[in-house]
Amino acid sequence: MVYLLGVVLFALAILISVSLHEAGHMLTAKAFGMKVTRYFVGFGPTLWSFRRGETEYGVKGIPLGGFCKIVGMTPQDDDVEPGDEKRAMWRYPVWKRTIVMSAGSITHFALALGALWIMAVSVGLPNPKAPTTAEGLKAEPAVIALAPCVVVENVNRNCQAGDPASPAAKAQLRDGDRITAVNGKPVSTWGDMLDVVRAVPPGTATISYLRDGQPATATVDLAAVQRPPLNDPKGATSAVSALGVMVQPTTPSRIEYGPVAAFGATADFTGNMAVQTAHAMQRIPQKVPALWTAVTGGERDMDTPISVVGASRLGGEFVANEAWYAFFMLFVSLNFFIGVFNLLPLLPLDGGHIAIAWFERARSWLYARIGRADPGRVDYLKLMPLTYAVILIGGAFTLLTVTADVVNPITLFTR
Repeated sequence: MVYLLGVVLFALAILISVSLHEAGHMLTAKAFGMKVTRYFVGFGPTLWSFRRGETEYGVKGIPLGGFCKIVGMTPQDDDVEPGDEKRAMWRYPVWKRTIVMSAGSITHFALALGALWIMAVSVGLPNPKAPTTAEGLKAEPAVIALAPCVVVENVNRNCQAGDPASPAAKAQLRDGDRITAVNGKPVSTWGDMLDVVRAVPPGTATISYLRDGQPATATVDLAAVQRPPLNDPKGATSAVSALGVMVQPTTPSRIEYGPVAAFGATADFTGNMAVQTAHAMQRIPQKVPALWTAVTGGERDMDTPISVVGASRLGGEFVANEAWYAFFMLFVSLNFFIGVFNLLPLLPLDGGHIAIAWFERARSWLYARIGRADPGRVDYLKLMPLTYAVILIGGAFTLLTVTADVVNPITLFTR
């Protein structure tokens, strides 16, 4: 039930984001005097609507986005009523059209930046110096945090009834203790400790540790678990020993900021996110075979793209496992990605309309300089084959991603 609640919450957050995206288009268009005739949340049959002024507002039956209708977006549109010719969008200066068409992406960026700033001052942003990879964690000092139990099988899940208690907890070790030796064999890093503990047969072992700088020892009954080799996480599992602890990095994973410093931290994090987003978008074509493999029964690559369906499922997992920080980070990442994606210079994306507007402006300037007549506006009808190709490719990729998220979703926790 909690998982389903998380799915609904994240899907609702996406729907609100997309609705605000369309509201950004509508409000900027109205501010410049353009005519907006419709603003709806959702698609399909109308469930409820009302009219205020010249605009109809409402909700439709399929909650998969939203739209607003701005009159005369292109010279080829035939939705301009007599007397409204001057209010057709395509007649406005290019800078005003650019603001209107980019307002949707700006809204997504504002949502992402606002959420990041709130997180920076409340729970902190990721520390760039903290280890984030398995190899990085292995190099950390062997400072422990007690696990609530030992999961015998090789799965990532929460503790369940019947799981053995943590051997370290039963031996009265504490969070923050630093392991220095196992059965007399010295260890210094977390990786050292894992190697030594796994090499010891399950059963009684002597653990030497430091607590508040003072040396001490404890007798621990190591549990038997199934794990793959440390250097091959996808390899075959075998029986090894476990102490029932997790690494407690000495470098904090998050840093909290004051209200003023949070602006700089948010900007820095956003810059890194922009670079990662650009790299992720460049790799999308390379991920198509992996998505097809996932759909046809192969293993799902954790690095493959996800759809709104997959994001909502992950949101459900985060809520079910009380990982609210990851929930909001996913919300931030998705909004930032949508904002960037919408600015790509391809029709029918907003970025395609912006690119055409500035192409017209540059072409008119160039023709004026060489003494030739202004060629006028771009004929959108001639661009329809390219537009349809983009829609077809985008639709096929979306269908593939949604299918993968339904039949073979990315799962971070075992429910």
